[in-house]
Amino acid sequence: MAVLFSLYPCPPNPLQNPNPKISKSFSSGSSKPLIFNPNLTSKRHLILKTTLLGITVIPQLSVAQTSTQEPSSKPLLSSIENTKSWYQFYGDGFAIRVPPEFQDIMEPEDLNAGLSLYGDKAKPKTFAARFASSDGSEFLSVVTRPTNQLKITFLEAQDITDLGSLKDTAKIFVPGGATLYSARTIKIKEEDGFRTYYFYEFGRDEQHSALMAAVSSGKAIIAGATAPQSKWESDGVKLRSAAVSLTIL
Repeated sequence: MAVLFSLYPCPPNPLQNPNPKISKSFSSGSSKPLIFNPNLTSKRHLILKTTLLGITVIPQLSVAQTSTQEPSSKPLLSSIENTKSWYQFYGDGFAIRVPPEFQDIMEPEDLNAGLSLYGDKAKPKTFAARFASSDGSEFLSVVTRPTNQLKITFLEAQDITDLGSLKDTAKIFVPGGATLYSARTIKIKEEDGFRTYYFYEFGRDEQHSALMAAVSSGKAIIAGATAPQSKWESDGVKLRSAAVSLTIL
């Protein structure tokens, strides 16, 4: 079951396929994973330069029970914009850039939760961060989940590759019945090596989403940007850039 159901602004409707000519599988290739190598001294500075770096791209992969379109030859870097001037939000173990005009819509924490005489437990937060456009039609969200809730493993997952390949983990992050437009592996250089991120872009129920996911110390951190399919042509680059700006601290 995909974990990104909570990133959608409303419950899903029956799937409407916008393109009846969608192919059943992606082409394969031998391109290397997309790599960011900024040679930075601080993880917090990583996002500032990610859109300026040379990259290579892996092609999309076939995913069971997920319809697909022909892969685009356009590199991911040419489909995102420089987010250095955007506000950077820092959460628990992550940072993300927020598009201009987006507003924080997270509900304030109930400081009294879990302190009653009856020992009520505080409810887990659905979102680690949540922002919306001024008209309320576009959303940027971050959710976190223990990796052992996504896949049973004997050891604590330290990297998203511990959950499986780009193709395998699509079953976790991409909702069933979605149209998968893009699936890419991104490697970002950190002080002690490279961290792997998985990027997926897909459509479902007239909604278009871009998703970036990574793992750190047994916790999966997933950023998703969602908008109506009709608005993606004008705002897709902005929303895709916001999702790709996710970095693990």
